[in-house]
Amino acid sequence: MVIRKINLAVRMGDFIVCKNSEFTCCFLAYFWSMSSRQEKMEAFGRLLDIMDELREKCPWDRKQTMQSLRHLTIEEVYELADAILTENSEEVRKELGDILLHIVFYARIADETNQFDIRKVIDAVCEKLIHRHPHIYGDVVVQDDEEVSRNWEKLKLKEGKTSVLEGVPVSLPALIKSMRIQEKARGAGFDWEESGQVWAKVQEEMQELQQEVGAKTEKVADEFGDVLFALVNYARFIQVNPEEALERTNKKFMRRFRYLEEQVSANGLRLSEMKLAEMDVFWNEAKAKGL
Repeated sequence: MVIRKINLAVRMGDFIVCKNSEFTCCFLAYFWSMSSRQEKMEAFGRLLDIMDELREKCPWDRKQTMQSLRHLTIEEVYELADAILTENSEEVRKELGDILLHIVFYARIADETNQFDIRKVIDAVCEKLIHRHPHIYGDVVVQDDEEVSRNWEKLKLKEGKTSVLEGVPVSLPALIKSMRIQEKARGAGFDWEESGQVWAKVQEEMQELQQEVGAKTEKVADEFGDVLFALVNYARFIQVNPEEALERTNKKFMRRFRYLEEQVSANGLRLSEMKLAEMDVFWNEAKAKGL
């Protein structure tokens, strides 16, 4: 690659913004910062060395157990999810590092009691990937990703699992869990044929919910759950991640409500003393601003 007459280059994250240049070089930094396999291995080895040292010398790190780290790991995963949702690559990089640290931390703790070490963790996932991708590492032929998913679930059953649903964590949030349950069932061949059938099911569940609400029975919560489950199913068919869609709406509501609060304060008003129609003025302003 030949680069000529680059008079000004300003680094911004992983990109280079160049002015007065004959060439657009926004992606030069990518080529300049690529790491070799050896450099990647060295970086991972450095992390292992640091973890060993912290475990031996730092009172806080030495005190930690798998149980004490669990809630911190969950928090880190949610922070990664937030970074991915906002498409903030710098934050994604940071949060991936935090999660990698936790993986190394757990492996170090297990190593101390001769349960397993990081090599066994890595070897196990490598072997699993090879075993469950016979269309890559064997002679199995597949037509599309759906067939890959079905084969994946069949292989898991052959490995000793008694149900395709065993891989769904009990502690998953309900919305994500319903999506994973449906995906697992689809992998086993239990699914609707097309989206129209699913939407009809949504409407059916809505009618049943309305009937129970009108009758004020104890089944309202159950029917409401059926509606949510059906909507998650429909979201899957129209290729929408329901968890992500709901979180985007949460964030949108928060942006607009914060704008409303700011405007109420700026105008010397109090939310508790305002009517909904008065609040809607600021809410609609927020919508018009694209918040």
